[in-house]
Amino acid sequence: MLDKLEEICKLNGGSGDEARVRDFIAANIHADEVITDNLGNLLVFKKGKKTPKNKIMFAAHMDEVSFIVTHIGDDGFLSFDAVGGVNPGVVLGKALRLERGALGVVGVKAIHQQSAEELKKIPDFSEMYLDIGASSCEEAEKVVSLGDRAYFDTDYFGFGNGFVKGKAIDDRAGCLIMMEMINGEPEYDAWYVFTVQEEIGTRGAKAAAFTIAPDIAIVLETTTACDIAGVSGSKKVCELGSGAVVSYMDRSTIYDRGLYALAVETAQKCGIPAQTKTLIAGGNDSGAIHVSRGGVRTCAISVPCRYLHSPSCVIKESDFYAVSALAEKMLSAVAEL
Repeated sequence: MLDKLEEICKLNGGSGDEARVRDFIAANIHADEVITDNLGNLLVFKKGKKTPKNKIMFAAHMDEVSFIVTHIGDDGFLSFDAVGGVNPGVVLGKALRLERGALGVVGVKAIHQQSAEELKKIPDFSEMYLDIGASSCEEAEKVVSLGDRAYFDTDYFGFGNGFVKGKAIDDRAGCLIMMEMINGEPEYDAWYVFTVQEEIGTRGAKAAAFTIAPDIAIVLETTTACDIAGVSGSKKVCELGSGAVVSYMDRSTIYDRGLYALAVETAQKCGIPAQTKTLIAGGNDSGAIHVSRGGVRTCAISVPCRYLHSPSCVIKESDFYAVSALAEKMLSAVAEL
């Protein structure tokens, strides 16, 4: 399954530019109904062995953080800004690939030309440029236009004891888990929604939840793990190697208490490693889903991920498989509530 994760993570698909990811998913699932809505969400229905009492919806977002070209200079250098929450510090010196294929390097004023004050801070995107090797605006315009997207160009690889590094693991991991559920033999009918524009405000989820009108939603995500050097206690949030993360609250959602308890109980009963977040932070598509229409009972199950929203997202294989196993068990658990 992780070979497929590499394939889907290497696809470029920022907010509003998810077509490549959507086409890949649609071409690699076997479902009873597949709909692309006006916003670009992929709405998939899979018939199970039984019809549940409640309408169930799983959700994962297709988009990744990316960049957008805002200016082409007379000298051929490009100005750009972030699409989604990206720390400028993880972009400096990195390679970016434009949507039409051209490669470039992110640059900034040389260190020996910076003032003492400039050296103390991380440059903002307005102070950076993308060097694509063009010597004029006319030359650059052959491969790029204003509004074109750019993406981290980075390797995907495994390392250490079961660790995996790559871009866009947030949230292609969730997408792949849903694809595997669709292609299996699920116990119950369910909708599987691959959403757009999560990184810029959970916009796709808002539209999809309104259309599907589920009774219960389970969001499959990645979430920030800060189990790194110099961080201790609750500030670690969650840890790689400790299993699926079941959230009780974040900055956009107070999760259904019954579903939270059910997920924890199901994990324990089935011997699936699980943990919770020890800090109230972040947010995901649940924020839009749980307040849709008359309200939706919502649960989030996440893969812990270090260095989120960077070219080097890091997860552990065992956590990925724990989320996959818990998602399948939760389908049956919530079906008869």
